[in-house]
Amino acid sequence: MADNKQIAADVLPLVGGAENVSVATNCMTRLRLTLKDNSKADLEGLKKVKGVLGAQFSGAQLQVIIGQNVPKVLDEFIAISGVARGSYVDENLDDAKEEKFELKNLGNVILDYLSGTMTQMIPLMMAGGLFRTIAVVLGPQLLGLIAEESATYQFLYQTIYDASFYFLPVYLGWAAAKKLGCTQALGLFIGGLFVSPTIVSTAAEGAQISVYGIPIAAADYGQSVLPIMLTMPVLAWLEKRIKKIMPDTLSTVFTPFCTVALTIPIALCVMGPIGNIIGGFLGNILFAIGNSGGIGTLLAMAILGAIWQLMVVGGMHMPIIMLAIVQIMEQGYDKWLFVATNSAMFAVWGCAIGAFLRIKEKDEKGLCLGYVISALAGGVTEPALFGVIMRWRRTMLGMFAGGAAGALICGILGVTYYMAGGGTNLLVFLNYLQGGGGNVVKAVIGCLVSVVVAAIVTYLFGFSKEELEELA
Repeated sequence: MADNKQIAADVLPLVGGAENVSVATNCMTRLRLTLKDNSKADLEGLKKVKGVLGAQFSGAQLQVIIGQNVPKVLDEFIAISGVARGSYVDENLDDAKEEKFELKNLGNVILDYLSGTMTQMIPLMMAGGLFRTIAVVLGPQLLGLIAEESATYQFLYQTIYDASFYFLPVYLGWAAAKKLGCTQALGLFIGGLFVSPTIVSTAAEGAQISVYGIPIAAADYGQSVLPIMLTMPVLAWLEKRIKKIMPDTLSTVFTPFCTVALTIPIALCVMGPIGNIIGGFLGNILFAIGNSGGIGTLLAMAILGAIWQLMVVGGMHMPIIMLAIVQIMEQGYDKWLFVATNSAMFAVWGCAIGAFLRIKEKDEKGLCLGYVISALAGGVTEPALFGVIMRWRRTMLGMFAGGAAGALICGILGVTYYMAGGGTNLLVFLNYLQGGGGNVVKAVIGCLVSVVVAAIVTYLFGFSKEELEELA
């Protein structure tokens, strides 16, 4: 069992000590630290800490990969260091220097913002999606215990699902505000603006609304992602600058008022329409790839299945997941993107199995088995990614081959994925249930191909002679 207190104690001096840490938080497997001086972080030293699987910077944030025990490590880290938990607090940044923006950093900044915001939505989407899956299991599609017209079915299938996904702009407003370090209540306010009943009803009538006398076509932004995601950086920028010029005696009332007053026309007249246009354009591309059913779709699935986990390592996966979720919410299903990424996930599990079978040294063998169990039970691939694939680079061959093969088979069989934000452990097969038992069987076949191919390739080609001798 991991000594969480020791891990925290070992990590702290390698990130420059408590005085160098502004904020400490975590995601599913990573300790996420915002440092005042990134140069004080010893990445190589962190990677050698017992219980740490890897360390890297994603945007301006240091991520220490630990595994599913990371919440306990965070608790110990905060207890030892006394740093702030989970949100950016200006009062703690006395010695912090605002990172100078450079155009070359734009990509990292965007990815860090998208990833840091969308990751917070995972529990909500998983919970909401599972209620719909329960309705499908109990309903006429499978067990036939409740009728589709029944109040129970409608409550599970639609009412709870709407509570999770229709109000997504509100939840994203909160999550983005937390990520950007602005007032979270204002993020909720702007998210609520996008789903205001007046705007929604006006949009249903095809009429216009007046924004400070500016006429603009009303739109229903329920279940939308991009409009609020584009708006929140504007709100954060405005709030920060208004705070600087607002007298302290007036700040409590007029800083939030002025911030919202200036953000509203930008949100409804500019960012909302732009977000809808971009979302529609990207969605049409995804629909076209997924629905063509030809060689292009199969090739796209094979490529994505092969390289997806490298995108996860680089933190580049969340924007794609975001677009896939938008597609499912708008169309109700996904025929290629999530199907391919699930094959990639199973390929990582297969690599861990192949490594477990190939390695003879007991401790390393036990770790590999732990990675497999962690994946099956918790749906977390990062321990296997950093404990096997990023450590013994030749095992990537298994990941590439297994992910591509499984995705290709799923594409040929016509597997369809239905649930946005569904489980990522063995319960992942619930995400295919709405397509009926045949769809689930096809998904199982494709995922098994991923596991078996990845395990075989890893076992045969995943280790050099020198590595095997070292592990003997």
